[in-house]
Amino acid sequence: MIEVGNVLVHEDVIKENFVCNLNKCKGACCIEGDSGAPLLNEERAILDEIYPKVKPYMTAKGIATIEQEGTYVTDFEGDYTTPCVDTNKECAYVIMENGITKCAIEKAYEAGDIDWKKPISCHLYPIRITAYPEFDVLHYDRWNICSDACTFGDQLKVHVHEFLKGPLIRKYGEEWYKELEEAVAAEI
Repeated sequence: MIEVGNVLVHEDVIKENFVCNLNKCKGACCIEGDSGAPLLNEERAILDEIYPKVKPYMTAKGIATIEQEGTYVTDFEGDYTTPCVDTNKECAYVIMENGITKCAIEKAYEAGDIDWKKPISCHLYPIRITAYPEFDVLHYDRWNICSDACTFGDQLKVHVHEFLKGPLIRKYGEEWYKELEEAVAAEI
């Protein structure tokens, strides 16, 4: 692991290649799994606040799920997540465009209706954060539905942390990312 500030970065994050290939996977990570997207505590209030502006971008099924369950739920492990349509299927915020899943939250952001892009767990995927009181651990979440992203990353020679530069800066800041790059260069 590499230590950058109060964050431990697993070596797979800096050594493995990954670039999302939505033309191949169609955004399967938003419609498969055993619960919705993990949420930080502070993201719950954001979802409550932005929902009226995100709602026009959502599907009827997604709206019905939110209206019944709320803008977030507690999953089987007791963690806060986005709600899912049809019990552990697609995220309630999923929309489809040309056969590819997109996010209604992100669409509202892109339209300028809100100033929050989407939950950080979605923005950082396939990096997952394990948060401890005094530090975070970043690890690469391998999932077979992302095999095309691994192949595409290999072709383009882009590491996970490089592909996720923007989301990592969003979470930890530009100075932190610069320190990560320096630490990675020192490892080589």
